[in-house]
Amino acid sequence: MARRPMEPFLWLLFSAGGVLSALLIPVLLFLFGLAFPLGWVSPPDHAHLSAVLGHPVTRVALFGFCVLALFHWAHRFRYALYDGLQLKHLERAINLFCYGGALAGSAVAGYLLLAVL
Repeated sequence: MARRPMEPFLWLLFSAGGVLSALLIPVLLFLFGLAFPLGWVSPPDHAHLSAVLGHPVTRVALFGFCVLALFHWAHRFRYALYDGLQLKHLERAINLFCYGGALAGSAVAGYLLLAVL
C-alpha cells in the first residue's frame, strides 16, 4: 500500500490558520489595544472575563485558534526558507524546526489553556 503524502493536510492547517488569524487577530487587537484602553467601549470586568475563560468551550476554541495559527506560521516559514532562501537541501531540519516548533507551541498552549486557567 502506498504511503499518502502529508502535504494536503498541512495546506489545510495553513489555510484554516490564516483565515482564523485574519478574522480574529485584528478584532482582538482593536478591542484590547485601542477601544478598551481609550474608553471608546466600556471594558468587561475581571469577573466576566474570568467566567468566559473558565468555560470549557472557550478554552477549546482558544486552543484550536492557537494550534491553527502556529501551523499557519510553520507552513509559511517553511516555504520562506525553501523558496526565499533556497535552503531546499536542509529539508529534514527545516521540517523538524517548523512543524516541531508548531507542535511544541501547541503543547504549551494546551497546557496553559487547559490546565492552568
